[in-house]
Amino acid sequence: MLSDPYPFPPSQEGGRVKKKVKKMKTEKETKQDELAAIGIGAMIVFIALILVAAVAAAVIIQTAEKLQQNAQASGDDTQEQMSTKLTLINVIIEELDLGTDNALGGTGAAADAASLFLTFELAPGSQPTESDDIGYTVICENLGDDGLVGGTGGDADTTAFAQGDLEGTTTHTGNGQAAAAITVQPGTTYVVVMEIDECIPTANTDHILLFTVDSGGSTYEELQYGSAPTVGDAVV
Repeated sequence: MLSDPYPFPPSQEGGRVKKKVKKMKTEKETKQDELAAIGIGAMIVFIALILVAAVAAAVIIQTAEKLQQNAQASGDDTQEQMSTKLTLINVIIEELDLGTDNALGGTGAAADAASLFLTFELAPGSQPTESDDIGYTVICENLGDDGLVGGTGGDADTTAFAQGDLEGTTTHTGNGQAAAAITVQPGTTYVVVMEIDECIPTANTDHILLFTVDSGGSTYEELQYGSAPTVGDAVV
């Protein structure tokens, strides 16, 4: 007995094939859609990572630039303050006048007057500086009008300050009493007379001497007076 090779009518078999092909096509399209969705998601994540990295890079660059600028400014300020200052060579008593009473203290004709003759240079690496941009301060104990320890009123002891600038600076061949300020250059020796009427040299005392340069550094020294300070004594 021969079997029928076509258990279903040709029309039904063709319908089944079409359905199967359509199902396979649908599955393929679904799979392709899923892959496309995965690809788009990955691309979105990738773009987001790039944007985040770009923002982070911009922040890092800005921060680095700011730190570099701050460091440069701090370095410049430090270099200026460390280098632009005075180097003392010698300080001697130029004038010491105790007035008509020949004693410490007093007013009018009896008032005391004193000055120091300073020889100096700018420290190595300093910038050229106007002489009137260099200030000085002498700090001492003022014994009052009576020139004695203790007292009240005008005779009371106080902390005194003799202050000024080095406008009278001249080169070392001058007299240190120029009529106008000059530009002080590194590597050159200068002299100047400093008035210190408020801080008269006193026997066996030490006075503080400070020099400050505008936008620069400072120099600290002690003026050491012996048992009998006189004109011409070196005090540094």
